[in-house]
This record gives sequence, C-alpha cells and structure tokens, in this order.
Amino acid sequence: MADPVISGDDVFSHVCLGASDLATSTAFYDAALAPLGVKNMGPFGETIVLYGKTKPAFLVLKPGNGEAPSGNGVTLGFAAASPANVDAFHAAGLAAGGTCEGAPGARSHLPGAYAAYLRDPAGNKICSYTFV
Repeated sequence: MADPVISGDDVFSHVCLGASDLATSTAFYDAALAPLGVKNMGPFGETIVLYGKTKPAFLVLKPGNGEAPSGNGVTLGFAAASPANVDAFHAAGLAAGGTCEGAPGARSHLPGAYAAYLRDPAGNKICSYTFV
C-alpha cells in the first residue's frame, strides 16, 4: 500500500469505533461496507482493523483501556453513490448481525437525502447517505 496522503481538503485523518469482539465487528463491517466500495485493508497489530478505499480512514479497534466501547450520541456516516448502495449497505449489515436503527428511505430533514441507519454488533450507530 502506498503511503497515505492527507490533503488540506480532508476533514479527518481517520475515524475510530470501538469493538469488544473484533472478529464479529470485522465480519459486520466487511459485509456492510462492501456495497459502498470500502474494503478491509487488513489488521494493524492484533487489536485494530483498517478500512478504506485508497487509504486507511476508518479503524475498528478494541479500546486501549479494556473497557466496553461507548458511543452514545455518536453516529458515523458513510457516503454512498446511489440509493441502491444505501439499500445494499443496510441489507448486508442486517445479515451480518447489525440491527436496524432506520430503514432505507428518503429523509425529510435534508433535500434529496436518502439514508439508512444500523447499530453494529458493538452497539455503535452508523448510517449511509446519498443525495438524489
């Protein structure tokens, strides 16, 4: 993998979500993110799994302090190219052990928004959005 490049246009260098059971969470994210073109880029040590399209940008990890992850009030949103990708993200996430936090569909709070929400196996809230 080439060295990651961070440009002035990037908002984040990376985002992390905690997972008590890394294997279960990895299986979930492998399935849910595949329809969005986000791939598992491999482990980083024994407690972190890297995800991205061209560079690691999303990390799933066991919390360093050994405590259960807690993301109450946090939602991580993944961009989708189309409503079909949002639908596939949601279906794959449910099939891989996630729970529904909002079925795929139009969202009235943003013009043209189409989204779906899931909780991952560790309880983190994620979503996928596209605009049509």
